[in-house]
Amino acid sequence: MEHTYVELKKKNIDELREIAAGIEHEAVQGYTELNKEPLLEAVCKALGLDMREHHEVVGVDKSPIKAQIKSWKKRRDEALTARKRTELKTALRMIHRLKRQLHKATV
Repeated sequence: MEHTYVELKKKNIDELREIAAGIEHEAVQGYTELNKEPLLEAVCKALGLDMREHHEVVGVDKSPIKAQIKSWKKRRDEALTARKRTELKTALRMIHRLKRQLHKATV
């Protein structure tokens, strides 16, 4: 049975130990003495799973927004060197809004 990191993270310690019992790998040796977090790491290492949760951006095209953020960051740097406070404030606000737009679309 294929497991994912998110699925394994939701399991309790007894279920993780049952999974570790069926795996023959040096990472899970002594699985009966491990707590949940170290056991989860060992099982993921033995199964070759990535330990990060992956998020997807849904409903928004990410690359144009990132390009806009990049251009606003250039404007921000220019305003900073020119000491133009109003332009700096505008640039910071736009960067914040665009980043929030990406964060809200992340699932």
